[in-house]
Amino acid sequence: MGKRDLTYDLLSIGAHPDDVEVGSGGVLIDLSKRGRRCGVVILTEGEMGTGGSAEIRAQEVKEAAAILGADIVKTFDWGDTRLEDNYDRRFELAEVIRRCRPKIILAPYPHVGHGRRQSHPDHVAAGTISINAAHLASLKKVDLLGEPHLVTRIFHYFLPPGVTPNFVIDITPHFDRWIEALSAHRSQFLNPEKTRDYIESITAMARSFGIQSRCKYGQGFYAVEPITVGDIMTLIEEGE
Repeated sequence: MGKRDLTYDLLSIGAHPDDVEVGSGGVLIDLSKRGRRCGVVILTEGEMGTGGSAEIRAQEVKEAAAILGADIVKTFDWGDTRLEDNYDRRFELAEVIRRCRPKIILAPYPHVGHGRRQSHPDHVAAGTISINAAHLASLKKVDLLGEPHLVTRIFHYFLPPGVTPNFVIDITPHFDRWIEALSAHRSQFLNPEKTRDYIESITAMARSFGIQSRCKYGQGFYAVEPITVGDIMTLIEEGE
């Protein structure tokens, strides 16, 4: 496989097997249709989920990725509910980043405390590991495989209460396909043993982001650093 084949426009990183679909699935579908290459990196096998097993969830990831039009770049086994940021984790993810050389990384929002009303601890850890791994991947003197690579931007999904997205991607044209990708995670979202309708909740979240940004369904992201705009008119052209 040549260097060109290993280059990705975007990597979406999740703590659990369904995180990427929930937080960024519509965006991956959109980019795939635009001819962009997207990859998925999962940091745990999701073995502590109420439904399914690590093996079942791995198969669901494959089915969902095919619907998204994204490649499964890597699934780590770093411990569902035990994910934490440390140098070894940063190092391993940094090697993936160097190999894939993405322009953009999407990762969970990490700047919150642990707790169900804020964010799953694994999500917080995943965001922190992603930021630190991206930094490590750019350093020339680190003993990593591959050439140093500087990720252009990192954007965050899974925004906690009180954090408003500073940009929203319109996924309305891809809504049905996005729901199809979510539904591939049958053990989580179509499990009759669960009383909560997760698909309905996720749809409501997308509708809320859409209302905020004047589209029907959207996925919200947070850029910690200001986004540079060359032509201010490009900010309104999509919505006209």
